[in-house]
Amino acid sequence: MASRTRRSGPASRARGGSRRRRLPMRLLLPLLVLVALGAMLMLRGYVHSEVLADHRVGPPAANDRVPKHILEGGPVIDTRGGKPASLDLPDHELVLTFDDGPDPMWTPKVLDVLKKHDAHAVFFITGTMASRYPDLVQRMVDEGHEIGLHTFNHPDLSLQSKSRIDWELSQNQLALAGAAGIRTSLFRPPYSSFAQNMDNNTWPVTEYIGSKGYITIVNDTDSEDWRRPGAEQIIRNATPKNGDGAIVLMHDSGGDRSQTVAALDRYVSGLQDEGYRFKTLTAALDAPSAHTPVAGLESLKGGAWVFLVQASEKMTGVLVAGLAVVGVLVFGRLGLMLILSVAHARRVRRRGFRWGEPITEPVSVLVPAYNEAKCIEQTVRSLVASDHPIEVLVIDDGSSDGTARIVEDLGLPGVRVVRQLNAGKPAALNRGIANAKYDLIVMMDGDTVFEPTTVRELVQPFGDPRVGAVAGNAKVGNRDSLIGAWQHIEYVMGFNLDRRMYDVLRCMPTIPGAVGAFRRSALERVGGMSDDTLAEDTDITMAMHRDGWHVVYAEKAVAWTEAPESVQQLWSQRYRWSYGTMQAIWKHRRSVVERGPSGRFGRVGMPLVSMFMVVAPLLAPLIDVFLVYGLVFGPTEKTIGAWLGVLAVQGVCAAYAFHLDKERMTHLISLPLQQLLYRQLMYVVLLQSWITALTGGRLRWQKLRRTGAVGLPGGGSAGARPQMDGRPVG
Repeated sequence: MASRTRRSGPASRARGGSRRRRLPMRLLLPLLVLVALGAMLMLRGYVHSEVLADHRVGPPAANDRVPKHILEGGPVIDTRGGKPASLDLPDHELVLTFDDGPDPMWTPKVLDVLKKHDAHAVFFITGTMASRYPDLVQRMVDEGHEIGLHTFNHPDLSLQSKSRIDWELSQNQLALAGAAGIRTSLFRPPYSSFAQNMDNNTWPVTEYIGSKGYITIVNDTDSEDWRRPGAEQIIRNATPKNGDGAIVLMHDSGGDRSQTVAALDRYVSGLQDEGYRFKTLTAALDAPSAHTPVAGLESLKGGAWVFLVQASEKMTGVLVAGLAVVGVLVFGRLGLMLILSVAHARRVRRRGFRWGEPITEPVSVLVPAYNEAKCIEQTVRSLVASDHPIEVLVIDDGSSDGTARIVEDLGLPGVRVVRQLNAGKPAALNRGIANAKYDLIVMMDGDTVFEPTTVRELVQPFGDPRVGAVAGNAKVGNRDSLIGAWQHIEYVMGFNLDRRMYDVLRCMPTIPGAVGAFRRSALERVGGMSDDTLAEDTDITMAMHRDGWHVVYAEKAVAWTEAPESVQQLWSQRYRWSYGTMQAIWKHRRSVVERGPSGRFGRVGMPLVSMFMVVAPLLAPLIDVFLVYGLVFGPTEKTIGAWLGVLAVQGVCAAYAFHLDKERMTHLISLPLQQLLYRQLMYVVLLQSWITALTGGRLRWQKLRRTGAVGLPGGGSAGARPQMDGRPVG
């Protein structure tokens, strides 16, 4: 039964109905969070060459359409103005060029060596790396080095359209503007080498780039440091012959560059001793600087771009840390559930186990009901079939569908009806407690049916005088639909395995409203049922722990409840549960610093409940976010393998839970689909609950529509039992 606050009158509804409906903030904020998260991940994938990256490299081609003087010319190619020309460097002028950076590990070391020897170089940066490490680009400029473009994502431009080439250049300039506040006119195509290797595919690109105002820089001396042949060989490869000037190709990114750094120190020092000068390209050619300061809108756009990239990097780092946390929590919880549920099952199922002296005394069963006309007859008839002596109190909480009249017309022995104005479930239960005759009190929902043995099994733990409350085994009765089957898996695998675990740890967080039992004295000591939260069952359970009572799980006390049969109804129920649990945790927060039983629960139970029931579900969507990210952007095979591994672990836990509860394994067929669809709904519900709590929102009780689909177990009929007291109570 879902309780509720007092309903508003027609006048207030009429006034509210005339207002234009707006998207509630609690729905808008989760949507904005998801959109922002998706945008950040897409941006992160883009700057890591996972989105829009093209790693193809074109095959060699003929060069008959390349001007001969370009093929035989120098490494500086200028096609601006439509008149191709090439230049060589003067003798003893060396221009060190470093491709693919900046790299956070190797670029600083390269810069340190150059600074040590007062040498300068040209760094051909990619937009992806410059966006991620703007401080290094700024350091290059501050220390007198020159910057050239090397595209944004490092594709082979001979395979790209003109629009893609424009995009690569503009994004590369945008990153440079954001990192160092400049533009550059120098460009080096990815996968380029010597001028004589220019072919019919790359030459048109060089011409087009020249038309955009860029000078193309290739090289005439390749250190081949990318092969990692050793520092000595790198020095030999990079040393020009006969005092010639040269443009030397090295790399400060793209892998392990320790050999490059080791070779560079000796290389620069040795050639300086031979009279070589290490300058920037424009200084070596005695030309104006290639750098142009940016200002105005271009500067703002560059700054905004770098800011967003840095934010995406930090956000991704936070998400990865969150993924690690949720991984530990999820697998830790699964491991604890398996280990401790085994311990619980062995303890309560061993031969001769009993809680204490058998409980044979009569019990009061409270059934709070609000508009339960479709279910109440089956509920009450299942109770009168109990094999334990009971009285049944149906507390009608202002129903408008004749619920109380249906119960009275049944004329069943030992069943009483207590009527009250609509005041909510906690008030109805407190009214029932006040009218109950017996010291042991069972509480159930108006849409639930008990098996004949349920009450007897539920109260046996009270043979231990330390036990103040008992949680029963709630099961989904309407499991034939897909959404019902998913909830069935959740109840058996999640709720019931959890209760076994928490029983062993002595920190059971919730007595389910569908099937629970209490000592009257324990209820009185904690002040009865409270309406401070929307999860009165969690609230009362935590209060029991803090008062020093043991709360245990009775696996044989089976109750069949009607689960929501639509997404909207499920959303409403779980939203209330999640929000109510947060309220209960906040209400009992002082237990963390208290002493005695309250402190034990606060320092053991509260952290576990908070981590497993609030934090882990809140972070769990990261698993699916990175699953989708990995499927789209790779590595796809590893992503699928990891997800299947997680699913296999969950499948093992689910199978064991079904084995313990003697449930048919066929329902687990829908487990993969549940993990893909059902869990996502639960994530959004919890996120909405968090936002409601953080924004100070108020959540109202919402009555779930009942169908009466859950009947007596096995379809049996209700038997007779001794009459306790048939007096009606008004």
